Amino acid sequence: MSLTREDILAYHLGGKVGLRLTKPVDTRDGLCMAYTPGVAAPVREIDRDVGEVYRYTAKGNLVAVVSDGTAVLGLGDRGAAACIPVMEGKAVLFKAFGDVDGWPVPLAHCRAGGGDSGPTDPQRVIDAVAALTPMYGGINLEDIAAPACFEIEDRLDAQLEIPVFHDDQWGTAVITLAGVLNYSRLCERALEELRVVINGAGAAGIRVAEMLKAAGVRSVVLCDSRGVIRRGRPELPEKKRQHAADVSVATVGEALKGAHVFIGVSVADCIRADQIAAMASYPAVFAMANPDPEIQPEAVARVMGRRPYVMATGRSDYPNQVNNVLGFPFLFRGALDVRAATIDLAMKTAASEALAAVAREPVTDYVQSLYPNETLTFGNGYVIPKPFDRRLFVEVSRAVAEAAVRSGAARVEPGDYRSALEERNRKRLKFSGICV
Repeated sequence: MSLTREDILAYHLGGKVGLRLTKPVDTRDGLCMAYTPGVAAPVREIDRDVGEVYRYTAKGNLVAVVSDGTAVLGLGDRGAAACIPVMEGKAVLFKAFGDVDGWPVPLAHCRAGGGDSGPTDPQRVIDAVAALTPMYGGINLEDIAAPACFEIEDRLDAQLEIPVFHDDQWGTAVITLAGVLNYSRLCERALEELRVVINGAGAAGIRVAEMLKAAGVRSVVLCDSRGVIRRGRPELPEKKRQHAADVSVATVGEALKGAHVFIGVSVADCIRADQIAAMASYPAVFAMANPDPEIQPEAVARVMGRRPYVMATGRSDYPNQVNNVLGFPFLFRGALDVRAATIDLAMKTAASEALAAVAREPVTDYVQSLYPNETLTFGNGYVIPKPFDRRLFVEVSRAVAEAAVRSGAARVEPGDYRSALEERNRKRLKFSGICV
């Protein structure tokens, strides 16, 4: 199906989000309970015990989708107003896939000097987000340019008692790790054996490196526009310096010789077919630049011929799409369900492992019907599950919740919460109209 610019603009007329009432206000008593005088009762309860805000307000299922508009999709710095359609879209996906109520929060006057142009002022963003927290159970940071995004997430995560998650940093990393886990099974190489080359050292690339290393990958070479980030290279920012490799190669092409996995979070058409051909036998190519990947899947297919390989992109018109909607709705769903104070690395890794496990299961007839031209059987063409697989809602969110309990991030009463959590999630699937 081909969508025109007119089709897309018509779809966005009037915006994509609105208010859904969860309680009726159609009688005199309903009006009295919704507002004055009845509303005084929950006010007193929350004043007595601030933890009751989760019981008597929407906070426990409400996430703020926050951006200053400095890195909007692949469009760059477009400002707070222009980023609203993206933030609304994120809120739509939160609800449709995770039954999480998200609300767009575009931030103006958070640039250096207090204006609406120039680089992000991390302190202004931090102050603005911190002021929002009484209402929200979680903060999803979005489209904030590096390197400010690292400082903002790290400081807010340390400061606040609710989950803070920058999807541009971690979303791609969570799903990429899921794909690499399944690739490792297919090629019968342990994670510790893999040689990985990442092209792109921005928010996503650095977090991909961190997650791969935490999962057990020992050899990760990170590259930016100047080549390999290696020890001794001058003027490296702190985040890049943390991942500087002790290698002699200088270019991404040199690094790819004999490598098992290429991960691209950079720019279109920056990798040549002969560089892929120089990789190890049975390679994996995750070329995720959007809308055009680092190397076209057709070019990889030609150079690989009959040899086995895994190919993934960020596009929906090719198999193995690395789509962040596979991550953030379920990460927040699990975190909110156990009232987690953070989304820690253990929770992110648990999400990756659950995603990988779902891809290894036979798909339902419903999912297969949505992708009639693809064979959705675990293998080279299917290492990452499809977003419309409803099992993700239960399996990934449950894995995240259980990881939060194990790591101590959760704030739930002791006892066996698992059966109650699973039943609640299954009821959400049945009654909330998710992914229909």
